[in-house]
Amino acid sequence: VKDNMFPVPPLFRAIQEESATPWKEMYTVFNMGHRMEIYASEEAAQGLIEVSRKYGIDAQIIGRVYESAETEVTIKSQYGEFSYGK
Repeated sequence: VKDNMFPVPPLFRAIQEESATPWKEMYTVFNMGHRMEIYASEEAAQGLIEVSRKYGIDAQIIGRVYESAETEVTIKSQYGEFSYGK
């Protein structure tokens, strides 16, 4: 579940507005400002965030991973909640 995403950069808002592409598709096609995602324990994540900030790169925990019988990702953003899976 990704529920603490970075704000959507103006470029992606402009693309969505001009093309009228649904937000669910925007999150499928574009990275929406998330240049890289690393899956790590919370302890490791804090260390990665500190190193990133040392080099002037914004970093934050954007979500959590839960055990599930389904292969699915859920994005909760200001534009809605979107689920992607098999």
